Amino acid sequence: MAYRRYERAPYEPGQTAPYKISRSKIDLFINCPRCFWLDARLKISRPKGPPFTLNSAVDQLLKQEFDVLRKNGKQHPLQIEYGIDAKPVDHDKLNAWRHNFTGVQFLHEPTNLMVFGAIDDLWQNSKGQYIVLDYKSTSKAGKITELGNESWHNQYRRQLGVYQWLLRQNGLTVSNTGYWVYCNAAKGGKTFDKKLEFELTLIEEKIDDKWVEPALLKIKKTLEGEMPENDPTCEFCTYARSRTQLTLDAVSKKK
Repeated sequence: MAYRRYERAPYEPGQTAPYKISRSKIDLFINCPRCFWLDARLKISRPKGPPFTLNSAVDQLLKQEFDVLRKNGKQHPLQIEYGIDAKPVDHDKLNAWRHNFTGVQFLHEPTNLMVFGAIDDLWQNSKGQYIVLDYKSTSKAGKITELGNESWHNQYRRQLGVYQWLLRQNGLTVSNTGYWVYCNAAKGGKTFDKKLEFELTLIEEKIDDKWVEPALLKIKKTLEGEMPENDPTCEFCTYARSRTQLTLDAVSKKK
């Protein structure tokens, strides 16, 4: 199946066509409504860092590894090690749900927002409940056994929350429990020897998705309104404002 890259158009107040909004854009709104408004209304996005190509490679290899077991109806060794009552499930929409530019989609009629997000994997337990999970790759000291209260860890929680909400809107019975497969690259080897050794751990948490619909209602109101005020806690807003003023000052000195 061929997929076309989605070219987003700016949101027009009062538009009747559904507006497509990704899981990451929902998180952008939660982090900073002003940055979200600039992105959605004017297509002025935050500066982007380099792509995490190594992480993408790990994700792809994990998907392939789970897919072999999915076809054979077997558990992954990680599921056996942690005593998880689940197997990788062979859903007929999984390929589309994994693709970045399609993902799991649902039109939220009260806001006319077409919400979508691409999942990494889908499991199913003996009760018939679907379980959504995400792969994460890093390299840090110590064994990773839980998420903390860092901002990006809360982002990971919201990520699974949106995925669970989307799957439920598509008619699936979804477990409240979500998982992260964490791949932590070891640094203790004496030589590189053209390979990285990873320690795989499984993190389990109860995931809340009740915040998603209220967030969508707020997003719609923001899309229809004027540009929100600068957020003093947003490093991007602070940087942009400072950079603009420094530019204006520099230009005025040359006159």
